[in-house]
Amino acid sequence: MKIQQILQKCLSDWKRISGFDFCLINPDNSIFISTCDKKIPEASRLEEFRQSNALCISNTECSLYKIMEGQTFSYILIVWGSGDSFSTIGELAVCQVQSLFAAYAEKNDKNTFMQNLLLGSYSQVDCFNRAKKLHISTTVRRAVFLVETKQNKDENALATIRNIFSARTKDFITAVDDSGIIIVRELQSTESYEDLNSIACILVDMLNTEAMTSAWVSYSNVCDDISRLPDAYKEAHTALEVGKIFYADKNVFGYNQLGIGRLIYQLPLSVCELFIDEIFQNGTLDSIDEETLITIRTFFENNLNLSETSRKLYVHRNTLVYRFEKLQRKFGLDIRVFEDALTFKLAMMVASYVKYCKDHSE
Repeated sequence: MKIQQILQKCLSDWKRISGFDFCLINPDNSIFISTCDKKIPEASRLEEFRQSNALCISNTECSLYKIMEGQTFSYILIVWGSGDSFSTIGELAVCQVQSLFAAYAEKNDKNTFMQNLLLGSYSQVDCFNRAKKLHISTTVRRAVFLVETKQNKDENALATIRNIFSARTKDFITAVDDSGIIIVRELQSTESYEDLNSIACILVDMLNTEAMTSAWVSYSNVCDDISRLPDAYKEAHTALEVGKIFYADKNVFGYNQLGIGRLIYQLPLSVCELFIDEIFQNGTLDSIDEETLITIRTFFENNLNLSETSRKLYVHRNTLVYRFEKLQRKFGLDIRVFEDALTFKLAMMVASYVKYCKDHSE
């Protein structure tokens, strides 16, 4: 919730309780928020008040208060009313508004710190010193989650995530660009990687049902001190990218569960292209029709079991044998044999990586 909305609710509650009207004036003397449509004092009077040493001035209709932010002030609070409790209500409202501004400023400072930290902008010493000043614990267990939706700057997704973690005041929800939402989650000593995976699954399900959007969620390894968070952010980013390339049928990717995809992702593109040319020398993966590709993937998913694959695809066993023999004649690989199946599976994954790299280099 934005500071303007928070203050509007606060002053509306004060009006309901006290019966007085309130108005907060911007530094340029325009109205920031108000509980009424009453006319505000002339700009010359407001400016005269700003230049004076007084913190409050009053007349028979209203009182003007300076709202201090640290040692300076920029806003003016106007309170309309009268009676024995009027000055007390006004001073209490000033305290409340100043406290909200201070809390919001600290939150923004913490958010900016966390963004810069994730991007690796601080040295280890600077990181610990800044965290201490902002009252952020430096030695607790944390993990970084990265959420990406199909559309950039998805406000509904961000609002849903903030609502999910609303009770967790020590977690950070932020972003360093328009492509994703970052959650830095503080962990209990008993939370394991299974718990992280469950949290990621919950995020995917909630975004699907509440924000009506499909999402991918990745998470890092657990880090024990705050200076490790930049590495954790890189791990979450790598997990998301590797997952989308090699495990397109999934929505949740843990950095500790990337398997062969992690190895391929670190290979030079030239080596991958050489491997593809070697395996598919008599054609390309794109030359295989969609029906055969589905057959191959289903065969791999069912542990090279012909009978189970036949049952899943509702095709005769001999039809599968025919398709695999046709594939063998074309590429010289019999995927019914474990070693050839492994080679073909790797080739499919490498081909996906090469295609991804070429698509994203343009």
